[in-house]
Amino acid sequence: MELVSPGLGLIFWMVVTFGIVFFILKKFAWPSIMQALDEREHHIEEALRAADIAHEEMKKLKLDNELLLKEAKEERDIIMSEARKIRDKMLEEARIKANSEADRIVESAKERIENERKAAMTEIKNQIAKISIDIAEKILREKLQDTKAQHDYIERAIEDKHLN
Repeated sequence: MELVSPGLGLIFWMVVTFGIVFFILKKFAWPSIMQALDEREHHIEEALRAADIAHEEMKKLKLDNELLLKEAKEERDIIMSEARKIRDKMLEEARIKANSEADRIVESAKERIENERKAAMTEIKNQIAKISIDIAEKILREKLQDTKAQHDYIERAIEDKHLN
């Protein structure tokens, strides 16, 4: 029960001991502890400021990324539009070239057909002339088999020659 109702001497020595411990702590321990706490507080504040700065930078980067993404989409749309125009132009040029080539082939075929038709007509005329000469020769041979008919024919040919 002495602890519950301590004597005056015990209280005196407890206060003196507490004072000495307090003085030693204040002189040697508290400055180091306070310095460590101040450094820790300063470090935490710097970390919070760095986190805030990083957060702001992340916001800026996010905005920049969104802007870059928007610009990239616009540039992609422009490139795609130009590519479509080039494709359409190439298709039109190919169509025009194919049409002109087809026209040239048709014209060439028409010329060949016309040349072959003329050649065929010339061949037919030559054959008709040859056949006509052959027929005339046969007729003349048959009519001019005797000598009197030959003389009569020669005289008529000479008279026709004089008339012209």
